[in-house]
Amino acid sequence: MKLIDTHTHLYLEEFDPEQPELVNKARESGIEKLFLPNVDLTTVDRMHALCDAYPGFAYPMMGLHPTSVGRDYVAVLKKTESYLDKRCYYAIGEIGMDLYWDKTYLKEQQEVFETQLRWSLDMNLPVAIHNREAFPYTLESLYKIGADKLRGVFHSFTGTADDLAEIEKLPNFKIGINGVVTFKNSRLSEVLKQTSLEKIVLETDAPYLAPVPYRGKRNEPHYLWKTAEKVAETFSVPLEKAAETTTMNAKVLFGGKDKLI
Repeated sequence: MKLIDTHTHLYLEEFDPEQPELVNKARESGIEKLFLPNVDLTTVDRMHALCDAYPGFAYPMMGLHPTSVGRDYVAVLKKTESYLDKRCYYAIGEIGMDLYWDKTYLKEQQEVFETQLRWSLDMNLPVAIHNREAFPYTLESLYKIGADKLRGVFHSFTGTADDLAEIEKLPNFKIGINGVVTFKNSRLSEVLKQTSLEKIVLETDAPYLAPVPYRGKRNEPHYLWKTAEKVAETFSVPLEKAAETTTMNAKVLFGGKDKLI
């Protein structure tokens, strides 16, 4: 059995200097690939270094995270865009909107998000969408730029049945599920029963959101199996089926004729 971690920040300082050990653990457990979303200009070099160290295993995305959008957003976004023609990326991400902590830069966040959605269309790349307390704005931007043409994943989905129904209307989007689905008080498993396994990709969002029984600890890629087990239970299928289907979903999401994975 193989799994793909579609969203992990293994390059962050929280893992130093254990990245080689954690890559080995992931591979030995059956993790086939890692997809690494960028955060902002401070994380680009670290992300590139990890991908260069593990070609064919660690794959980079490029984007500007909404919580990194500030007064200097125009210059930062321009610099972020400059990386796109320097190497191969597999998605535009992590992008989106986050109004949980601060609404000061709501308009700027939406502008940055929409600009990056346009990059994805120009480059025929999927998007990894971060959405927190901003679902109506996120949908507004997707429909504005072209919901029928865009493709990607709603990373770390924890929404309601109504939110899920809205995502179901988007023809080319998957739902990223991580350790939250294993939490005792989470209703996510019940919500997911209203969709199909073919819409699901798995992620850790490491170092965040570790699944039970590791909740509260630093998340690591090989913990993805605990999320896979809960997803299999949710859809009443064997673990082998859940692994096979979500892995194929990830390959379809991130693959392409010029980027065979």
